Amino acid sequence: MIVKHFNLNENSIVKNNLFLFYGDNEGLKNEIIKKILNNSNYYTYDEKEILDNVNIFFENISSKSLFDENKIILIKRCTDKILKIVNNLSTKNISDLVIIFNSRNLEKKSKLRTLFEKEKDYICSPFYMDNEQTLIKLSYNYLKNVNISISPANINLLINKCNGDRQTLLNELNKIECLGMYGKKINSENLGKIINLAENFHATELVDQCLAKNKKKTINILNENNFSPEDSVMIIRILLNKAKKILQLSNQFKVNKNINLTIDNAKPPIFWKDKDITKQQVFNWEPKTLKEMIYKLNEIEFLIKKNINNSVNLLTNFLLEQCSSKD
Repeated sequence: MIVKHFNLNENSIVKNNLFLFYGDNEGLKNEIIKKILNNSNYYTYDEKEILDNVNIFFENISSKSLFDENKIILIKRCTDKILKIVNNLSTKNISDLVIIFNSRNLEKKSKLRTLFEKEKDYICSPFYMDNEQTLIKLSYNYLKNVNISISPANINLLINKCNGDRQTLLNELNKIECLGMYGKKINSENLGKIINLAENFHATELVDQCLAKNKKKTINILNENNFSPEDSVMIIRILLNKAKKILQLSNQFKVNKNINLTIDNAKPPIFWKDKDITKQQVFNWEPKTLKEMIYKLNEIEFLIKKNINNSVNLLTNFLLEQCSSKD
């Protein structure tokens, strides 16, 4: 059944244990999840992670030893592919288990959305993007609670740069709060210094861990960050540039057989803190396989631009496929 997000609370998980949250407002989803879980610990999965290991997933949710007394699971980036899992869960005794299926925007014809809307024991909640008035009110209330005053013009500047993204806005308001704690006056000049909305610092780390074929860390970064469709294009570009650099190093290593010499002779020079992970990347990729991935990157970038609403899922699947591959 359909339940508006503002009607969800702790009592919701007493009566129901299967939830579908869909829509692009990840910031509001996070607020509601914290509200209904009341600071309880929860365990995060990615849809692809479950579909690749269905038996292990069901073993985990059946194991009393792996969870707290109250089992709460959040499954990210869900699509209609997870429908079989939902149907399977309905045949099992999961009264002590709460599962939240989190998805980007789902069309009306989505089988997953249709199921959750029609089943009276399931909760389906849409999370649409905030409008400008909602974000202005959110900003004023946040800053009022932390006793910080900034001009309406700077509030508007902040909201405009956030492109309607509540989570990004909350992150920037948190930075402003930290600055205010040190007695700094918030004006246009220092506001511009502390907000950095164009660059996602986790994107480079995500690319590095993927190329190092560290699947666990790659999954953790994907689970801990709410990448937007626009981020998907940026991450693909970062991955493409980094893959080309690793290809050059891999070709050199193939000739000299000396990884330290290869890294030391790299142009432009590799920063000292990046040397270890770059060595892992060179060791983990053959030149031929890297070339194949670079060709695939061009294809996946085209698919992402063509299917922007599904871009995060396309990117996630591609990254997990690459970090799981074996040369």
